[in-house]
Amino acid sequence: MASSARPADGRLTDRYGRVATDLRVSLTDRCNLRCSYCMPPEGLPWLPSPDILTDDEVTRLIGVAVRQLGVTEVRFTGGEPLLRPGLTRIVAAAAALRPRPVLSLTTNGIGLDRLAPGLQAAGLDRVNVSLDTLDPQRFAQLAHRRRLPDVLAGLAGAAAAGLTPVKINAVLLRGVNDDEAPALLRYALSHGYELRFIEQMPLDAQQSWDRDRMVTATEILDRLRAEFTLLPDPAERGAAPAETWLVAGAERPDGSPARVGVIGTVTRPFCGDCDRTRLTADGQVRDCLFARKESDLRGALRSGADDDELAQRWRRAMAGKLAGHGIDDPTFLQPARPMSAIGG
Repeated sequence: MASSARPADGRLTDRYGRVATDLRVSLTDRCNLRCSYCMPPEGLPWLPSPDILTDDEVTRLIGVAVRQLGVTEVRFTGGEPLLRPGLTRIVAAAAALRPRPVLSLTTNGIGLDRLAPGLQAAGLDRVNVSLDTLDPQRFAQLAHRRRLPDVLAGLAGAAAAGLTPVKINAVLLRGVNDDEAPALLRYALSHGYELRFIEQMPLDAQQSWDRDRMVTATEILDRLRAEFTLLPDPAERGAAPAETWLVAGAERPDGSPARVGVIGTVTRPFCGDCDRTRLTADGQVRDCLFARKESDLRGALRSGADDDELAQRWRRAMAGKLAGHGIDDPTFLQPARPMSAIGG
C-alpha cells in the first residue's frame, strides 16, 4: 500500500484524495497599494531581500512542480507581482516547460498597460485584476492611493494584449462599497471582462476581520439580481473557486455567454474540491491559504538538494493537508502571515 506522503503516481495527493494541480507562486510581499482588507495604511515590514527566492530558484521550483508533481496551472501572485523585476523572465521560463502549464497572473493592474505586451509575448495566458470600486474617492479610501485610472488602464492594456479572458476580482466591504455590485457588473459587461466577487477573508495584517460585517455571497447575489437576471451556468465547476451564473441577455466579445462569479470562501467553502498548492516568495510551501504551518523548500534548495528530494519534500508538505480551512471552528486562528505575504 502506497504511503499517503508519496502517492504511487508521484502527484501532490493528500490524505483525503485531493490532488493539487494548481500552483500559486508569490513573487514578492511588496505592494504599491494599501488595501484596508489586506494591510494597514503605513504598510508592513517587507521580507529581507536575501530571504526572497531568486529568479532561478523560482524557475527551478516551478519546474519541479510541473515535471515531477503533475502541476498543470501556475498563477503568479504577490504582494504585487508586477513589482518583481524578473517577472517576464520567470514567465518565459515557465512557458518553456514541457508539459506546458497554463500561466496566469493576479495583479492590482498598476503598470499592466505597459507590461502586458511583453508578458503576453513571454507566454502569459491571462490575468485577474483587482478592482473594488469605480469611484475615485472610494478607491482612495480603500487602497490609500489615488491610482484608479492606472488600474483601469491596466485592464484595457491586458485586453489589448490578448490576455483574455480578462477577469476582475472585487471585494465588497460593508458600508464602504457594498452598493456597487451592479455597477461593477455593468462595467465588466460593457468592456468584455469577467467579474468575480470574493467574500472578504480573515487574512488582513491587522487581524480585524469580523464575520458579522462581511458581505456574504448571498447578499452579493441579491444585489445583482435586483438589476440582472442570473441563470444557472451549465458549465461544470470542477475545482474552480467561483460559482458562476450566466447573465441573461449579455455576451462576451467572442459571442459566448457572459458570466459573473462569486467566490464564497467563508460561507460557501469549496475545500473538498481544492486543488491548490502555494509557494511563498521566501520559498515556503503552504497546503492551504489559511494554514498555520509551512514547509521550507528554500533551505533544502540552497543546501544542494536535487530535484527528486525537493519533490519528495513537497509531497510530504501536501500530504497532511486538513479537510477544510476551519473558519467556522471556534478554535480558528488567522494565519500569522497576511494575504500580501502568502499570495492569493
